[in-house]
Amino acid sequence: MKRILLTGSNGQLGYSCKEDLSEKFDLICTSLSRSKDTLKLDIFDRDAVSNTLKKFQPDVVINLSAFTDVNGCEKYPHLANKINFEGVKNICDNFDGHLIHISSDYVFDGRDGPYDESSKTNPISVYGASKLKADEYITKNKSHYTILRANVLYDYHIKTNASFLKWVVESLQQNKAIKVVNDQWNNPTWTRNFSNVILKIIKKQGYGLLNYADNGIMTRYDFALKIASIFDLDTNLIEQIKTKELKQEAKRPMKSGLITKKIENNFNIKPATVDSSLHRLKKLVFDKK
Repeated sequence: MKRILLTGSNGQLGYSCKEDLSEKFDLICTSLSRSKDTLKLDIFDRDAVSNTLKKFQPDVVINLSAFTDVNGCEKYPHLANKINFEGVKNICDNFDGHLIHISSDYVFDGRDGPYDESSKTNPISVYGASKLKADEYITKNKSHYTILRANVLYDYHIKTNASFLKWVVESLQQNKAIKVVNDQWNNPTWTRNFSNVILKIIKKQGYGLLNYADNGIMTRYDFALKIASIFDLDTNLIEQIKTKELKQEAKRPMKSGLITKKIENNFNIKPATVDSSLHRLKKLVFDKK
């Protein structure tokens, strides 16, 4: 049985990975905070990374650790570089096995998306620049790696707060009006679909740079409307606005999204539609209550 070391296991993608991988592999879960089934590991701590890898000797490392607060990265670029680049470098420099690393569509400028794996990168935020820097280091210094690019990952888990879906659902359940941008385009992706792709990559030992996203490019506003409709919530509480009205610290790629033909053809992966994923999530999480 392969041994997998999972970093950042307490995020929303981490929870999905634990669901899909724990019974199939010897899964070692790590996070910044220690818990009953999770070891403490700060990937910026080079000695801790080295000692952990030597102790467990994993066949595969799945790196989910990241500073994903885009505005926070803009305010604290040193911290963004520390986590999103230096931490990744520590793993690369101390691990010879298969590294699976999660990247982002924020490595693109969002002028003419959607993007495939050969599209020119041009990040317009500190977050995007730090993610690209890690991608480039991996490709130059690792032979056995998979970089999986994602955009707008979502799930519904009681312990995570970073999910767009969770924010929409809980706001509307409380009859709170929300404002959602109608000029940012992406293909939202359920973390359970993404973790399933990671499982297939491990089994097939797939290497290189790959995009994965669910099937359906739409604005954040349209995505919010879909969520409300499928979860039987009031769409009238959703107001559409322009990104510039939010006056955020970091610029966002506006016309983004990911083209997935490479992973579809090479790994026989058919992305689920956003609608079917939302229906499955609702049934899995809410219809059981």
